[in-house]
Amino acid sequence: MHTDAIEKGMRVLLVDDLLATGGTLKAGADLVQTIGGIVTEVLCVIDLPDLGGSARLKENGFNVFSLTSFQGK
Repeated sequence: MHTDAIEKGMRVLLVDDLLATGGTLKAGADLVQTIGGIVTEVLCVIDLPDLGGSARLKENGFNVFSLTSFQGK
């Protein structure tokens, strides 16, 4: 990610196709926050809630939205 891609205070929506453990979205959020951006919401197409990713992101203060979810490991 380019350091000039996001200005300080800019609101950012992170989007990913699959939310499993939350590692990719958490890393993306960390990058955005490091350069001064504000992650307003996290969006994924598919959530696998039994793997704990959405809970992990919510515990870190992120609003998490998914289009669909599938139970089971």
